[in-house]
Amino acid sequence: MTKPGKTFVLLTAGLLAGLLALAPSFAQDDPVEARKSRILANLKLAYPQLENMQLVMGEIGPSEYADLDMGSFNVGGRQDQAFFVTKDDTKLYLVNGNPIDVSRSEEEIQAEIAKREEAKAAEAVGRRKELEAAVVGRPLRGNPDAPITIVEFSDFQCPYCKRGADTMEELVEKYPNDVRFVFQHFPLSFHPWAKPASIASHCAGLQDHEAFWTLHDSYFENQTALNPGNVLDKSKEYLKDSGIDMEVWSTCAEKKDSEEYKAAAATVDADMELGQKFGVSGTPGFFVNGQFLNGAQPISAFEPLIQAAKSDS
Repeated sequence: MTKPGKTFVLLTAGLLAGLLALAPSFAQDDPVEARKSRILANLKLAYPQLENMQLVMGEIGPSEYADLDMGSFNVGGRQDQAFFVTKDDTKLYLVNGNPIDVSRSEEEIQAEIAKREEAKAAEAVGRRKELEAAVVGRPLRGNPDAPITIVEFSDFQCPYCKRGADTMEELVEKYPNDVRFVFQHFPLSFHPWAKPASIASHCAGLQDHEAFWTLHDSYFENQTALNPGNVLDKSKEYLKDSGIDMEVWSTCAEKKDSEEYKAAAATVDADMELGQKFGVSGTPGFFVNGQFLNGAQPISAFEPLIQAAKSDS
């Protein structure tokens, strides 16, 4: 076989050595169709699990590599599987993924890494700008003028988010001048009281930011005692000393046909859409000046990002 100009990597489900030996029973008037039939039959022989699946062979033609043809077959109308096959039909290689260029020198590799890091940093800058614009006017903890903004996308019913809330409290205490923390709503669909709690806390924060934090802390402290049937009544208990107008809050948090409720629900939905846009799929998800940190991480996972952000500020 002629050695190709660039090496490629084949991730195989198994080398089918000698798989495609000629068999007279596959003789047909059309040699192309005979080849396809023979390959499919041998694939089923090598992988019995394919026997009861609908396999459709695609076209087989020359590849960029001498002595290798390339083709694919479809499994059940859903998945295409690519392969290389030697022109003499003695070996077939199942391929998972595209060919990888492994010809780069050490200098070229380092240059590519630097290029990717620059792109990653530029993306973080863009995320930071959009996130900071989105949280203007929202309740925050820490120094309002801090150079580092941590935005958390969180769910009040999520046990991991309770750990995340504890970590945020530690960070704000440890870096009182450097960090400000903003909570964004991301109630997951399988947590039935999370979204009502998000709406209720947002409604409280519209009147007084401390009232938002009262509910934030109370929800996490009392997670196991809350359920869809009592979360709003419990919210009223938590807010009884907050000083906010409870009738106004109730219209916003409880009356689903009110414009205030619809606006609060839309805000929660917008928070989720923003998180999803930046890659949040579960909770909690954090952004430290735009740099994404996923999951309930310990304080030690945040500190390198904080130190890097301090150096850049």
